[in-house]
Amino acid sequence: MTGIIADKNLAPQGKASYDWARAHMQIFNSIMEKYQSSKPLRGIKLAFCLHITKETSVLVMSAQKLGAKIAICSANPLSTQDDIAAFLSSKNILTYAWRGESDSEYRECIMKVLQFGPNIVTDDGGDMHNTIFQVPSLKILGGTEETTSGLARLRILHSSGKLNYPVVAVNDASTKHLFDNRYGTGQSAIDGLLRATGLLLAGKHVIVCGYGWVGKGIASRARGMGAIVSVTEVDPLRAMEASMDGYTVSKLSICAGYADFIITCTGQKHVISISEIIKMKSGVILANAGHFDTEIDIHSLHSKDKFPIQVRPYVEQFTIQRKLVYLISRGRVLNLVGSEGSPPEVMSLSFANQLLSIIYIAKNYSKMLPGIYCVPKEIDNYVAEAALRGMNIEIDKLSKMQRRYIGRQ
Repeated sequence: MTGIIADKNLAPQGKASYDWARAHMQIFNSIMEKYQSSKPLRGIKLAFCLHITKETSVLVMSAQKLGAKIAICSANPLSTQDDIAAFLSSKNILTYAWRGESDSEYRECIMKVLQFGPNIVTDDGGDMHNTIFQVPSLKILGGTEETTSGLARLRILHSSGKLNYPVVAVNDASTKHLFDNRYGTGQSAIDGLLRATGLLLAGKHVIVCGYGWVGKGIASRARGMGAIVSVTEVDPLRAMEASMDGYTVSKLSICAGYADFIITCTGQKHVISISEIIKMKSGVILANAGHFDTEIDIHSLHSKDKFPIQVRPYVEQFTIQRKLVYLISRGRVLNLVGSEGSPPEVMSLSFANQLLSIIYIAKNYSKMLPGIYCVPKEIDNYVAEAALRGMNIEIDKLSKMQRRYIGRQ
């Protein structure tokens, strides 16, 4: 098989990274013990549009061992780990991915993967799902989606009648968003911020825009490192929750002026507009932990300063009205561009849901109408139980009397 990667000589390094991640994703031990002999994905062609990280390689290699033929591209032009792309390519996996793709190259890689003729697609952000309709010859049996942003786009497709296959909403599984989004992205976003800037968080004012699961995680980790944290929200219930969690809740137009760091995690467009940026103090640092690079008004930043200075590998310095504004990772997802993404322990939960949902679709697609489906409860519970076993944690069980008392048999 052929593809396009940065450097095939990085494959041994990628293999070592894969082994490291696999050792910390023990849920996959249970899955492989259960399914490897039956190979439920034999004859299935899988397309993955995911951030190509060491954790992703564990999912992809597991799917291959269960019988699938696979093509993969990145879900972000800047998030590919080139050693992992080389490793996957060396394992007969059609790989179109390298770090630093242009926007046109990124879109072309998605098209190349779709030309592979997949039966089932696994996406992160919805770009592949939204490109499938440009290839009418494809016969998609079903798909999965990893993110909140991607599901929002899929729901628009479905409501307009353009979604013609079933999609399992992996992001909505409890064992995904309660852990990956909060603990995984919470930690890795702060990790990315620190790697990019090398600055101290203690005593700094950090504004977190959005108090969903990602926002909760980032706010908690920033406060744990001594930052003074404020939250902005448009949802009254989440705003109340943030307040009762002990954060200052304010309008961005009010708190932007004293922020040292502002991190967006909403999935919305232009959360930070140029009008707010102009009010910010000199030296403010802007970063985005949402999937797409639309949350910060990057176009207006570049219109105000057409020649920003690259002061660090992932830090651009803009001069606007004699004030300095720093943008991290070009406004793209902070934890995957500036860092390595969520840790393997939490990604094992997400990707176990992905693999089991792919198996579920392969077995049940003929009974599923086009639409968006929840991860079956039995899969969610299986992942939680397998995770506890991997952590050597035992929990109590209800007695027969207790089960009868609450109406369970």
